[in-house]
Amino acid sequence: MANWCSNTVVFEGNSETIEQIKWLFQAMAEKEQEEQKGQLPEFVNQYNGGFFFDLYFDNDETGVFQYQTRWSPNIEIIQEIAEYYKVDFVQDYEEMGNLIYGQAIHHNGILQDIYLEDEDFEQYEYDEETDCYHFEDKEYESDSEILELLLERKVKNQFNVIKNQEL
Repeated sequence: MANWCSNTVVFEGNSETIEQIKWLFQAMAEKEQEEQKGQLPEFVNQYNGGFFFDLYFDNDETGVFQYQTRWSPNIEIIQEIAEYYKVDFVQDYEEMGNLIYGQAIHHNGILQDIYLEDEDFEQYEYDEETDCYHFEDKEYESDSEILELLLERKVKNQFNVIKNQEL
């Protein structure tokens, strides 16, 4: 049985194109309900995996889609969708059973996948007695805030490296 990777992707582009992507995701969600299996857009190679499961989007939040994938994020499939529709995206993903936590950013045709590594997860610890996580001399009830902070730092650091390379 697969571990499920939670994904949230935000597409960025003109409103008409985002509406087309919304219809694509709606069609995949309906087909998943009918067939009871994961889905891919018709223009994507069906043999590469990366199937979408449990698709969800809120009609009020334009361009924001949530779904599950098996084991790992389907960044390549999201990139194919972005290139097909000529849009950018930010994809957040996590599958904590295998310590997968990251963010893929596709902007102007360039993809960056920034994720936490083993040494990042080793920066905090869980205390069973207090039922709290300890990180940088602070206590947290959940590790989600710590993970967000660690990833945010990596993303910021990556963009600073890119800025310095451009100078």
